[in-house]
Amino acid sequence: MEIEYREATPKDAGLLIDIYNASFYSDYVRYGTCPGYGNSKEMMEESIMRHPKHIILCDAKPVGCISYTKLGRGEYEVACLCIVPEFQGKGIGTQAIRFLKTFLEDWKQLTLVTPIDKKENVKFYTEKCGFHIESTERDGNVMLARFVLER
Repeated sequence: MEIEYREATPKDAGLLIDIYNASFYSDYVRYGTCPGYGNSKEMMEESIMRHPKHIILCDAKPVGCISYTKLGRGEYEVACLCIVPEFQGKGIGTQAIRFLKTFLEDWKQLTLVTPIDKKENVKFYTEKCGFHIESTERDGNVMLARFVLER
């Protein structure tokens, strides 16, 4: 299994919509809403410009995406990490976090938010990636955990 990363461009909007929709459909069903699901082409193009994205390729097949937002000197938010369901649980997400830590050479702190009741996400970010939960916050009807990883 060979994992590679390719920087996304606005021309990748349709591909990214497919990856996001496959990855976040279960969250949409579970919560009735999900910011990663159901984006228009225009919304995705804008997101690519605001949050640099890397398409995750497994054996040359697009299977996921990792994106980030620069918050300040050495501080970044992981805006999105998603892997299509049939490729989850194979270590691709863990490798994507490692990739991001290498790609963002000046990183001192990475943060992200994810629903706190998604135990598999909490376990992934804390046990596999080394993040800790700093706080909780609410987005509509969804309680989120804010994760932090410091160098």
